[in-house]
Amino acid sequence: MRKVAISVGDLNGIGIELILKNHKTISKIIQPIYCIDKQMLEQACSKLNIILPIDLNIIAPTSEYFDIKAGEINRQSGKYSFDSFTTAIKLAQCGDVDAICTLPIHKKAWELAGIKYKGHTDALRDFCDSEAIMMLGCPSLFVALYTEHIPLCEVASNVTVEKLTRFLISYANSVQSDKRIGVLGLNPHAGDGGVLGNEESIIAEAITLANRILDIYDTNILVPDIAFTPHVRAKYTHMVAMYHDQGLAPLKALYFDESINVSLNLPILRTSVDHGTAFDKAYQNAMLNNLSYINAIKYIAEN
Repeated sequence: MRKVAISVGDLNGIGIELILKNHKTISKIIQPIYCIDKQMLEQACSKLNIILPIDLNIIAPTSEYFDIKAGEINRQSGKYSFDSFTTAIKLAQCGDVDAICTLPIHKKAWELAGIKYKGHTDALRDFCDSEAIMMLGCPSLFVALYTEHIPLCEVASNVTVEKLTRFLISYANSVQSDKRIGVLGLNPHAGDGGVLGNEESIIAEAITLANRILDIYDTNILVPDIAFTPHVRAKYTHMVAMYHDQGLAPLKALYFDESINVSLNLPILRTSVDHGTAFDKAYQNAMLNNLSYINAIKYIAEN
């Protein structure tokens, strides 16, 4: 059974509730080590009116104690979530755990805490000195993002032959697909032969170069507005989107509850839930869908 460090995310959100209410279930799949100190854990249990499980294996991050404020974006929760995350990374880098699973953070809380990273994947690139790839989805369909958290106006200038070729090779080396991998165009109608943009010629060249190394990519660039229709989707288990919302808007419309986030091309296996902090539901003992969390754990156990 694999050992997994679990970072608790923003304690003002729903992450800790998912941890506490699903501990018994995931303990049958992996050996969890939660990156939280006992005082904060007891405070969360008190607010949720949950009895603290006696078999929790915890490792305290370096953050100071603070008062949990449900649904509030603040510096203290941002700092704690980052320190929980870095504690998990250190455990993985030292070989004390086999993988890490992260609960949702709030990017503004990280910013208020003076953290320079926009999210987990950005930080992992730095800590691991590797070009991490963000992939989201479920066994029905996984989508990798060529560009992630950048303004839309900067996407086109980032589509270069050298950079995209390197990305495609790294992605193909990181996943197992029995089918060819589909690549979406950037422009409407995939450029319509250059009428609506010429970035597709760059994408086509990158696919050709990547296929010389690993012949796995479909050479027919996918038209973005039909790529996720049932007929086209049936041909693929893995796709590459050129930018964040191009890939994630349709993916989440189709598979939101069950999807997970996976960081590829790293020396560390990291998965995460594919949802946010849900501040509006925090500490209300609301009905929370745990499928993304359970699937993120199962992915580690199976890979």
